[in-house]
Amino acid sequence: MSEQGVAGPDVRVGCHVANGWTVVKADEEIDIAFAPLVRAEVGRRLAEGHRHFVLDLCDTPFIDSMGLGMIVAVTKRIRSHQGSLRIACSDRRLLHVFALGGLGAVYSFHDSVGQAVAQPPCAEGLADWPPVRS
Repeated sequence: MSEQGVAGPDVRVGCHVANGWTVVKADEEIDIAFAPLVRAEVGRRLAEGHRHFVLDLCDTPFIDSMGLGMIVAVTKRIRSHQGSLRIACSDRRLLHVFALGGLGAVYSFHDSVGQAVAQPPCAEGLADWPPVRS
């Protein structure tokens, strides 16, 4: 698994494939500056034919409303390509932000990337419906 991704001035969005899932690692604050880099990486991977994604927020220290908006936007784009999105995050503060934004029940949250990719994606792209908490 090689780490590749979109590079910003001093930051990088890592990406690798595991068990059929394209794992996008966001280890910076997901805010107005970093959110477009994540969006661009997902768009690039969709254009290459990737359909099933895990957004790795395990090392993300902060997410704001711009970050949440970006996640909703990439989710719509992924689903329009018959894909799915799982989120790897165990940080209670970040999970609380999702809950406050009304998104807690929308996504499949996993405590680690390993848990998120443990089962390969369904062929129909419905691997995350209904959402469950592992």
